[in-house]
Amino acid sequence: MLSKTVLQRATAAPTRLSLTQQQCARAASFWTQVPQGPPDAILGITEAFKKDSHPQKINLGVGAYRDDMGKPYVLPSVRTAEQKIVQENMDKEYAGITGVPDFTKAAAVLAYGKDSAPLKEGRIAITQTISGTGALRIGGAFLQRFYPNAKAIYIPTPSWANHKAVFLDSGLEVKQYKYYNKDTIGLDFDGMLADIKAMPKGSMVLLHACAHNPTGIDPTEEQWKAISDAMKEGGHFPFFDMAYQGFASGDTDKDAFALRYFLKEGHQPCLAQSFAKNMGLYGERVGAFSIVTSSPEEKAKVDSQIKILVRPLYSNPPVHGARIASKILNDPALNKQWLGEVKEMADRIITMRALLKENLEKLGSKRDWSHITSQIGMFAYTGLGKQEMERLAQECSVYATKDGRISVAGITSGNVERLAQSIFKIVG
Repeated sequence: MLSKTVLQRATAAPTRLSLTQQQCARAASFWTQVPQGPPDAILGITEAFKKDSHPQKINLGVGAYRDDMGKPYVLPSVRTAEQKIVQENMDKEYAGITGVPDFTKAAAVLAYGKDSAPLKEGRIAITQTISGTGALRIGGAFLQRFYPNAKAIYIPTPSWANHKAVFLDSGLEVKQYKYYNKDTIGLDFDGMLADIKAMPKGSMVLLHACAHNPTGIDPTEEQWKAISDAMKEGGHFPFFDMAYQGFASGDTDKDAFALRYFLKEGHQPCLAQSFAKNMGLYGERVGAFSIVTSSPEEKAKVDSQIKILVRPLYSNPPVHGARIASKILNDPALNKQWLGEVKEMADRIITMRALLKENLEKLGSKRDWSHITSQIGMFAYTGLGKQEMERLAQECSVYATKDGRISVAGITSGNVERLAQSIFKIVG
C-alpha cells in the first residue's frame, strides 16, 4: 500500500508554473518573431473619425461612393438585378475556374468595345477575379511566370497604395516613373514620357486607364497618343488598371479611350477591371483579368495557364456578384438604367468639385484651386501638405489621408461650405 504522504502528493492540485517557467513557455511560441505591421492609414482615419464628437465632422478618407446625405448607396439597377436573380430560383453550384461566362463575356465587351477586333477574333483570354485587386494579383502572377523580359513592373509616382504590395507579392520587382507634379498639382507629362523612353526595352508598365488614384489627374487624349507612341518605341508591355470605367466622366466609352486606342495601335495589353465603384458592388468583389493575345491558339494556351494559377489560390470565384453584374450588362433595359445611374454618380462628384472650388474662391482664397475641377474621378489631390492635413483633422474635424488626397464622394451639398471654410482657415 502507498503511504499516506505519497497519496497526499499524488492527489494534491498541480503546482502553478513559476514566473520563470511561464516566461519560458511564452518564449517557446512559434510566433514570437512576428513583427508588428505598420498601421493602416484608412483604418486610422476611420477610428479617429469615430472618436471625434464634433457634430459636423467630415470623413474624406473613405474610398467608396456616398450619396448627397453622406450615406452608402446601392444602385436601383443592382436592387432590380438581385430581385430577378432571386425570382429565377438559381442554384448555388460552383462556377468554373474562370467564373460566370455571361459575366466575363459582357465585361470584355464593356472594356474593349463591341467592335474590338481582338474580341471578334477570339484573341482575348479573360477570367473572373476577386474584384480589381484579385485581377491585379492574377495578372502579376501570370507575368512573373511567363513574361519573357525583366520581371520588373513600373508604376506611376504616386499610385494606388496597394499596387506595390500586390506586385511584390506576385514576385515582381516594382519600379516607378514620374507622374505627379507637386508644383503644378497636375500631370508631369514630360517627366512621364522621359521615364518611359529611358526604360529598358520591353519593360512592363502599369497605366491607370481613367480617374487616376490617388491624384485624379488623367492624361488628355493627345497625351495618351504620345504615351502609346513612347510605349511602342520601347517595345513596352502595357498593363491597364481600370477600376473606374464610367465613374470618371459618366461615359463608359470615353473612360475606355486609352485602352481602346492602344489596341488600335497594335499593343497587346492586359487589363484589370473592377465593378466595385461603377456598380457599387464593393462587398461582392466582382472583377476580371484579361489579356490580349495574337491568335485564338495563343489565347487557349494563356487561358489554360490562368486556370492553373487560379485553381490553387481560390479554386473558383463567387457567383452572386457576378450574376448581378451580368444581369446589368446583358439586360438592355437594366443596362440603360445602370448607365444613367453611373452618370448621375459621376455628375454628383463633378458638381461637388465645382462647389468646393466656388466656395474657396468666395472666401477670398489666394490659392489657385483650378486643379480641383480639372482632376477627375472619386479622388482629388488638394495640394495640402502633411502638417496642413493634420491641422484640418485636429482643428476642424476634417479627416483625410496625410498626403492631401480627399475622397470627393465624401463631400455633400450639406458640408461643402464648412469644408471650404476649414481649408481656408488652414491655408488661406
